[in-house]
Amino acid sequence: MKGIILAAGYATRLYPLTKDFPKALLTIGGRAIMDYICDELDTIDEIDEILVVSNHKFIDHFLSWVQKRSGVKKIKIVDDGSTSEENRLGAIGDIVYVLDSENVQEDVLIIAGDNFFTYSLKGFYDYYKKVRSDCIAVCEIDSIEDLRRMGVVQLDQEGRVADFVEKPENPASNIAVYASYIYCRDTLPLFHTYLQEGNKPDAPGYFPAWLYKRKSIYAYSFEGECYDIGTHESLAEVRRRYEAGL
Repeated sequence: MKGIILAAGYATRLYPLTKDFPKALLTIGGRAIMDYICDELDTIDEIDEILVVSNHKFIDHFLSWVQKRSGVKKIKIVDDGSTSEENRLGAIGDIVYVLDSENVQEDVLIIAGDNFFTYSLKGFYDYYKKVRSDCIAVCEIDSIEDLRRMGVVQLDQEGRVADFVEKPENPASNIAVYASYIYCRDTLPLFHTYLQEGNKPDAPGYFPAWLYKRKSIYAYSFEGECYDIGTHESLAEVRRRYEAGL
């Protein structure tokens, strides 16, 4: 299995912090967001390599970070070649890029590089081993405003996705999808199919919203917190809560 971290965005909402610095390397509690993600990936024995997708503008920052990191897994930084918001590949475009450039032909755990979370990726992987099917990570939330910015699913009695809408105006449930996914190796060619059909290449949640009509996807309901570090306010809140002992 490969771990893939999506970290090629430009995070314009966090300017000036991210004008010349990648969001995934911003620090919380004195450590980069990426360090927390890689610590969790290190707990999964079956992952033999972590592939970090960066844009070309920030590649040197990631190369410097990985040289200093003392973790368990081998980490490779993959440059997607983009230099700005105008020529970025989008999250799904980046997934296809890394799958092709690294010739990935095995199961993958894909996670957004701007997520700070307290749930267990090992628990997520153990659930995947039990169901042996593509999986998403979900949690119930109460805020309609937050649900409108996320993927929202309805599940059947066995935990399979019965409906999936990305960024719904009127959420059909309170079950939100977070940017952590496990895909079986036989699903990987469908990323090409998705793009060839002209679907959106940006938010990673658009792919499982398309996929569930073609394959079974199970939902892992995690215990813990997960924050998308997208704004100055969300970054400040996570830093405040973490320093208070989150």
